[in-house]
Amino acid sequence: MSAAATAPGTAAPGLEIDGVDKAFGEKRALDGVSFTVPAGRIVGFVGNNGAGKSTTMRIVMGLTALDGGAVRWDGRPLDSAARRRIGYMPEERGLYPRMRVLEQLAYLGRLSGHSPAGAAAAARRWADRLGLAGAGRARLSELSLGNQQRVQLAAALLHDPLLLLLDEPFSGLDPSAVGVMSEVLREQAARGRPVLFSSHQLDLVERLCDQVVIISAGRIVADGPVAELRSGGPVRYRIAADGLRPGWAGGLPGVTELEWRDGGCVVETGPARDQELLAAAGKAGPLREFTPVRPSLTDLYRDVVDGLGNDEASDKVSDDDAD
Repeated sequence: MSAAATAPGTAAPGLEIDGVDKAFGEKRALDGVSFTVPAGRIVGFVGNNGAGKSTTMRIVMGLTALDGGAVRWDGRPLDSAARRRIGYMPEERGLYPRMRVLEQLAYLGRLSGHSPAGAAAAARRWADRLGLAGAGRARLSELSLGNQQRVQLAAALLHDPLLLLLDEPFSGLDPSAVGVMSEVLREQAARGRPVLFSSHQLDLVERLCDQVVIISAGRIVADGPVAELRSGGPVRYRIAADGLRPGWAGGLPGVTELEWRDGGCVVETGPARDQELLAAAGKAGPLREFTPVRPSLTDLYRDVVDGLGNDEASDKVSDDDAD
């Protein structure tokens, strides 16, 4: 399910990362990484610590040199002029802690090309939109971490970017701030802006994203629409029947009992085994439930990444990406 590279001479809608390689000494950080972020889509970029997410974003921004492959914007090599139109939010925050919020945003707006009046107007507009109107005169260091995140997003949006590239934008946000930021990202996508963000909050990625790219140990291991990835996961059923007891499926080849809860059992099996399961469960007693279970993105992530069996692919998703 990895993204295929666009054929030479074919314009790619939005951002295209094509066969990108990167090594740091003996460590191969990226190995043929390829995926696209189409116009008007929100793409979630997920993976364990050290998988290559931040390195990929830094390469897009020109902050880290690639060793091989290419990065293109609308089918053309991504140059410095195009990079100035990217709204980038790095994981390592780069704002000035002692500057006041509106003063800082207006300053950054001028750096991005606004006139002084235009920069001040953009600063006020985004502060209001992101719920910072009451914090405009506060110094950044006086704000909560969540509100500092909002200021960082405002800084990325000041110059009306054509692409949003956000590294862990939801880290440390309370539910209210998550709602505001999610709404802003949807608005940007509705305007045709490609949005790429990394996150370890897989439930949020599942709700918000049109497409998910999973990276492990520098390689893309899954890429596609959320619904498509979930439908391509393991076949699971929840079964409840009078008299059903643990071990009932032990005689069925390729069937695994995953969990028992509320008088029912979730099993995993191969395709086209539903009639065999029905018959076996029916022998225990009258059926009360036989329901297909679609794996969540968290389940899919564990199946794909943990199934690789490499040292980098652990089953713990933590808050900091050590790329």
